[in-house]
Amino acid sequence: MSERRCLLTVHAHPDDESSKGAGSVARYHAEGVHTVLVCCTGGEEGDILNPALETPEVRANIHEIRIQELADAAAIIGYDEVVMLGYRDSGMADSEANANPDSFAQAPLEEAVGRLVAEIRRVRPQIMVTYPEEQTEYPHPDHIRVHEISALAFEAAGDPDRYVDAGPPFSPSKLYYTVWPRERMRKVHEKFLELGLESPFDEKWLERLNRDTTVTSTHVDITGYDDVRGRALLAHATQVDPNSPFWFGLPPEIQATIHPYDDYQLARSTLGPLEVSEDDLFAGVSGG
Repeated sequence: MSERRCLLTVHAHPDDESSKGAGSVARYHAEGVHTVLVCCTGGEEGDILNPALETPEVRANIHEIRIQELADAAAIIGYDEVVMLGYRDSGMADSEANANPDSFAQAPLEEAVGRLVAEIRRVRPQIMVTYPEEQTEYPHPDHIRVHEISALAFEAAGDPDRYVDAGPPFSPSKLYYTVWPRERMRKVHEKFLELGLESPFDEKWLERLNRDTTVTSTHVDITGYDDVRGRALLAHATQVDPNSPFWFGLPPEIQATIHPYDDYQLARSTLGPLEVSEDDLFAGVSGG
């Protein structure tokens, strides 16, 4: 019998799964792919960005609230499983939280890789999605560590001599990085101006985006699932202001016409060269 198709995404905090690739995960789930989210931290250091929820009670229970928000958002997206890797949010570099021995940033690298290897071997994904090595746009320690452990676990999971207690070896076929090309955001910016609206993406903001379309090898059409990201983000009520022009400044029906794709860079493949142009993360993968 053919092995089931499985997609495993690795994210740093609750809400990252909603802002990065939510539409394509929803599409693959609807097509019968088994979808698994690994969330590496509990988001304990997240700021409360919704003024309506800035209360002492919410702040005192931010971890529990964010875990529930994650469950709600994952259900909207269509994740079949949510796995918590078990580390504490590291906060930003040089912060007190970053020095916490329970933080993701302070975890021994081999230990964190081993936890992820165990999940890869358990769910046996053909496709893994994670963050790129280049993180200058938002150099959060947890995002950097997500890239590190994902790249190492992708290689280690198939090695029978490594992490021998983590289950039978299994090698995923491809590893992708999530990408937000500058051109995509420029189109959004121009649409604000065309409609006579004030854009939250000024030239200084756009210059922060150093990835252009040349690194984007895969464009997944999310037509019909273009509203998933917004609905999932709203489930993270402490983290997302529903009045934010950044996320919700354009009417949904307009937003859907600008760039109805999720963009990825193929970073590792056991199936062939990386210099390819694809419209499907599972391109070239046999079975299903």
